[in-house]
Amino acid sequence: MNSEEEDLLGEEYWENMDQETFDLREKTPAAEGYWMPAEFEPHMGTWLLWPERTDNWREGARPAQEAVLNVAAAIRHFEPVYLGASPRHAAAVREIAPPDLQVVGIEYDDAWVRDIGPTFVVAEQAETLRSIQWRFNAWGGLYHPFTRDLAVPREISAEAFGMEMRDRYAAPIVLEGGAIHVDGQGTVLLTEECVLNPNRNPGMTREQAEAVLREYLGVNHFIWLSKGVFNDETSGHIDNLACFAGPGRVCLSWTDDKTDPQYAISLDAWERLNDARDAMGRRLEVFKVPMPGPLYMTAEEAGGLVPSESMKRRQAGDRLAASYVNFYLVNGGIIMPLLDPSTDRQAAEVLNRACPGRLIVGVPAREILLGGGGIHCITQQIPSYEIARTRPGPGKQLH
Repeated sequence: MNSEEEDLLGEEYWENMDQETFDLREKTPAAEGYWMPAEFEPHMGTWLLWPERTDNWREGARPAQEAVLNVAAAIRHFEPVYLGASPRHAAAVREIAPPDLQVVGIEYDDAWVRDIGPTFVVAEQAETLRSIQWRFNAWGGLYHPFTRDLAVPREISAEAFGMEMRDRYAAPIVLEGGAIHVDGQGTVLLTEECVLNPNRNPGMTREQAEAVLREYLGVNHFIWLSKGVFNDETSGHIDNLACFAGPGRVCLSWTDDKTDPQYAISLDAWERLNDARDAMGRRLEVFKVPMPGPLYMTAEEAGGLVPSESMKRRQAGDRLAASYVNFYLVNGGIIMPLLDPSTDRQAAEVLNRACPGRLIVGVPAREILLGGGGIHCITQQIPSYEIARTRPGPGKQLH
């Protein structure tokens, strides 16, 4: 199947999904009192997927698989972990995974569960979660195949909670989980480069995007940054550039090198964040997290990939979109990527100030970075539905 045939198949899938889903779930999450909580709020667990693609992960994906196991092992000290693997490999993965990891056989194309998985939402008085399935087109058609990825939200929702169609929403917008970061109090961070990119939603205006996100995330305040991290193949995902570390606190990828193309991007983001208020009317406290490197792919690393016409070509000398902001918040801790010995400690010190009271656990993440992402990209939180019992939703909070 070529890329054009797959795109057509994807459109057919969404047409069927729209009809099937909206027959059962006519209202949006916000209309039914649901909203997306912050990542720094309590979790029931975390999802990851097992890397398998040899055209994206070098040396038969073995180094990336070891990295994912290390991330999973770090997370399981804080909360339960679900690890998805293709059915043909699930039994073998169970043999090498820690015994308390729940290995689940599901079909998918690649391991970026942040982007292909569901976004979970909560509501007051509800004793279960619901999930949102965003439209997915492989980051603007960058990778093929991706049709199996389209079913991942349904499989994850069903495996974790036995969710039926009536528990899920299908959003009418192309988006990935890495493109948004919320504070759970009505504010969302995002970039113009990604969400308004013609390769996602041609012709969509900022106002139209905001209207959809209000209804599906339960947010009411938008902080738009311009671009994402330099050379990020996701076309500017926010989770590589900036994220909420807590109420009113934001971590920002930063470099002091004015000759680096990243400098202008980070400076513009810094200025926008300092001019902004959140949904509660607070000024943001912005923490500059130093960037590693710059880091580049080596000839040995590039040589370990199996060439494929359906994947983005990776070559020796490619600059990697490395960022410590691509960390993952867990219950009581931070899973931080270790990327560069010369900056790892400095980055950890900033994160310690930004997220007081959390234990920082560093995990080597270069192998994940070589595949095009970071620790945040390979994880997806399952929020606790009890969050909504401890505080009102964004629409009911006082400003």
